[in-house]
Amino acid sequence: MKARAVLNLILAASCAAASAAAPGQSRDFPSRPVRMIVPFPPGGSVDVVARILGNKLTEVMGQNVVVDNRPGASGNIGTELAARAVADGHTLMITTIPLVVNPSLFSNLPFNVVRDFAPVSLLAAAPFVLVVHPSVPAASVKELIAFARSRPGQLNYASAGSGTNLHVAAELFKNLAKVHIVHVPYKGGGPALAALLGGESHLSFLGVVAVVQHVRTGKMRALGVTADKRSSALAEVPTIAEAGVPGYEFTSWYGVLAPSATPADRVIALNGHLRNALRAPDMAERFAKEGADIIAGYPEEFARHLRTELVKWAKVVKESGLKAE
Repeated sequence: MKARAVLNLILAASCAAASAAAPGQSRDFPSRPVRMIVPFPPGGSVDVVARILGNKLTEVMGQNVVVDNRPGASGNIGTELAARAVADGHTLMITTIPLVVNPSLFSNLPFNVVRDFAPVSLLAAAPFVLVVHPSVPAASVKELIAFARSRPGQLNYASAGSGTNLHVAAELFKNLAKVHIVHVPYKGGGPALAALLGGESHLSFLGVVAVVQHVRTGKMRALGVTADKRSSALAEVPTIAEAGVPGYEFTSWYGVLAPSATPADRVIALNGHLRNALRAPDMAERFAKEGADIIAGYPEEFARHLRTELVKWAKVVKESGLKAE
């Protein structure tokens, strides 16, 4: 009986610890609105994901989630702000590939990705789409390549700035397709999208989330998806690899981080809230409609992903000669 009593005490203690660490069990956290920093302007794919997620998180947590756009310097301004924020779990940052590309593009960054952030969750992955303005006489990737080669340097593409997803995706395309297309950096994905819609730019590589409605209404033409498989949101559009550029593949991801000193129990709680939000049936449908696949991972998985991505993109930057402009 004594042994069984000891066992019962151990089991009770284990259950109590698990309950204490369980996401959402803390009654005093969050105790006020949560700020979600987006280091890019409104209108881009990261901003769209942040606003979709923020609305659902508000329901899940019982506290308002305020999306705070802090664009500039290819995401570095908002990222530094997030790194230096009070580490109490009430400030988060949602970001994407520039977080792991910029350390290889810019010298003396005022933050360190591994040292200054606590990964909370990898949210979702989504391809980009090669889109052209209707004035460009190309209905396929092969036609665009032929047209660009016949007019080297006369076409331009809009990006969200040096080192951003749009920039990297386009430069990889230029390298593999062997075309000379001029880079025109804008201050975020929203302005880049506006430039393409207005005819200031001939083409761009934009998130499915940001362009699907414009493609449907004919305001731009989709020629190829950057991933290794077609997007369910644009099933009729081939991948760039199958459309004429073998070996091309680029998939974006979205993730949430907190300042590195954020208490571990609050990181765990936030991760639970994020996973609960992302697993809601209406969220799965919404993300699928926008062409994104939900991941809803754990902090340690996101940490491993970031370390792998930092190594991967350092190699790509070095081998491709990609530069901050």
